[in-house]
Amino acid sequence: MLVKTFGSAVYGIEAITITIEVNISGGKLAYYIVGLPDNAVRESMQRVESAFQTNAFRMPRQRIVVNMAPADIKKEGSSYDLTIATAILASSGQINAEELDKYLIMGELSLDGGLQPIKGALPIAIQARKDGFKGFILPKQNAREAAIVNDLEVYGVENIKQIANFFNGKAELEREIVNTREEFYNSLCNYDSDFSEVKGQENIKRALEIAAAGGHNVILIGPPGAGKTMLARRLPSILPPLSLYESLETTKIHSVAGKLSTADALVTIRPFRSPHHTISDVALVGGGTNPQPGEISLAHNGVLFLDELPEFKRSVLEVMRQPLEERKVNIARAKFSVDYPCSFMLVTSMNPCPCGYYNHPEKECTCPPGAVQKYMSKISGPLLDRIDLHVEVTPVNFNELASDRLAEKSELIRERVIIARNIQIERFGDKPDLHANAQMTPQMVRDICKITEAGQALLKKAMEKLGLSARAYDRILKVSRTIADLAGSEDIKMEHLAEAIHFRSLDREGWAG
Repeated sequence: MLVKTFGSAVYGIEAITITIEVNISGGKLAYYIVGLPDNAVRESMQRVESAFQTNAFRMPRQRIVVNMAPADIKKEGSSYDLTIATAILASSGQINAEELDKYLIMGELSLDGGLQPIKGALPIAIQARKDGFKGFILPKQNAREAAIVNDLEVYGVENIKQIANFFNGKAELEREIVNTREEFYNSLCNYDSDFSEVKGQENIKRALEIAAAGGHNVILIGPPGAGKTMLARRLPSILPPLSLYESLETTKIHSVAGKLSTADALVTIRPFRSPHHTISDVALVGGGTNPQPGEISLAHNGVLFLDELPEFKRSVLEVMRQPLEERKVNIARAKFSVDYPCSFMLVTSMNPCPCGYYNHPEKECTCPPGAVQKYMSKISGPLLDRIDLHVEVTPVNFNELASDRLAEKSELIRERVIIARNIQIERFGDKPDLHANAQMTPQMVRDICKITEAGQALLKKAMEKLGLSARAYDRILKVSRTIADLAGSEDIKMEHLAEAIHFRSLDREGWAG
């Protein structure tokens, strides 16, 4: 008897419906899985057989052929176990096959018939709704994640026996229901840390507020213990809240990577990813034999923080250059390619020299001549070219640390950032791919960031006196436009330009001796 069940394959952050056809025919015992399965799929027959024995089902002792269509797409992973097992049970007459074509079924089987979680439940659920399936049956651990898709019945199950009883009409499955909007708004802006906890560092907070308002990339330079990492970790708390669309897009990426916990249905706060400096370029941008999202995609709609920037391998930093510009990364293989979105804010930190105390107000730098220059040269010019704000972080003195005065809360800073972002959304209304000042093209900078003659004179004098490079020109104009937006000013004034020039430390001649 030939029976069809339906599963799904995930490519990038999109899913494709896979038809599983099982035919049990006469002949000696043999199992065949065809349709470009990988080793994990081929091994499923052993897991299925053990699960059947444990749960008193009969494994047919005949020739079993499993076809996975379309046959020209590679099938990977163990999540087809349940799809294949259900088809075998129906084909051997142990469960009723009448309703099978209405449901998409996915799950990894344990040897005792229990179910293990799968990756990509959200994009699979979205595709199941598009393809007109009535319901989606999957492991209990993934049920909340899939249930945020409206107009699709989602059933979380714990073992294969529940599915057999369901199709045989002996028991009902409990439908998982999630109120997507309620789930989204209840957890919005629920951050663990706040800027009010930071003593002093007002100029650094101001720099991060400007960065958040314009979507600018930042580098923090300062001695050990000055608070660079602490400040960077609090940046997501002042960014505008995720929209529902951004939340779903971010959740899809984390779902494909298997990073969502059982309790999570949606990613409702902006991601903050902080990979270690020993990371490989594949782990950072994504890829591998079975392509997976990298750290830059997991940071999509959030912040990617690279601590101790010069310690990262040069090749790792260089592969980020194109994704930073295009806000997506393409992973190409011989037979297919996938795109992962990666629109993130890059925040980096570094010591000014190997010993960490170059330009320190109190401690003396012990590095030999040329060591500072050599240390700084580990960061390439093209990467620095993509960083708008260079911020010097100085240690907090004792009086500020011991002070009981409460600093400004993240919530208040975030309100100012949202107002500035709304101005930019209105400005770029006719360009759906542009959301912030940092994304402006050079031509747009000329059209939008016009400055007075006095401003031109100030900028010319600054470039000559401070030895600013030519690449700093556009960056200064973009940042000054953001500062003007924060101030609610239509024009870029002298004070806005002066503040933007102040945040170009690494462009100054003589910075590294």
